[in-house]
Amino acid sequence: NPAGPVAASITAKLEAAFKPDVLDVVNESASHNVPRGSESHFKVVLVAHAFASVPLLERHRLVNEALADELKGPVHALSIVAKTPAQWAKASGAVPPSPPCLGGSKA
Repeated sequence: NPAGPVAASITAKLEAAFKPDVLDVVNESASHNVPRGSESHFKVVLVAHAFASVPLLERHRLVNEALADELKGPVHALSIVAKTPAQWAKASGAVPPSPPCLGGSKA
């Protein structure tokens, strides 16, 4: 299942910005009420030395800044797991589930 263009862009931008040890970009759109093949809901798991001594909220801001174009356009929801290598090792690579979709706007 090859990555679509949005997933590929997310991957390239996060690799360039953070030089991660672990990067997993998961298209979770299929579990939401969107057309088949959509690239609108993603989870990113990012493990990088760049997060050392950076508070969690700031890590999320940094990821959001790196993906500003995607968040303005095709990406409706982004779940972020951002850890240092030590935190990743302590968690044994466990990743929490993404929060449930709230259904978006009801027009």
